[in-house]
Amino acid sequence: MSSIAETASTFFEACEQGRGWEGCKAYCTADATFSAQAEPLLDVKRLEQYTEWMKALFTFMPDAGYEIKSFAIDEERRSVCAYAVFSATHTGEGGPCPPTGKSTSTDYAYVMEFDRDDKIRHVTKIWHAGLAMKDLGWVA
Repeated sequence: MSSIAETASTFFEACEQGRGWEGCKAYCTADATFSAQAEPLLDVKRLEQYTEWMKALFTFMPDAGYEIKSFAIDEERRSVCAYAVFSATHTGEGGPCPPTGKSTSTDYAYVMEFDRDDKIRHVTKIWHAGLAMKDLGWVA
């Protein structure tokens, strides 16, 4: 496996298991950026913020998990794309409302871009947040 593939895989696991920035920063540049065209993440511009956002999800969705469906490496463009399904149930206190007891299984993808030192410099998340929020009972 290439260096960027190993880094992407290890970062993905740390991020998706809610390890926050402390568990992810070794794989990223200090100023790594983040973008997503998803309502809950519109104000999140730094990868550090996003990893902490993911960590916070585990406080009110402690059963959160993921299944990787595809993992693709583009050496020429120095990027890695991971497609997965995130599943969780809102059972804990926190989040946008009291626990709903409702679940979601939601498709998403990360496109991770690397610098010359094989560190992640930017992540784009592709996700239809509206459907997940509806599943969880957070919006009508």
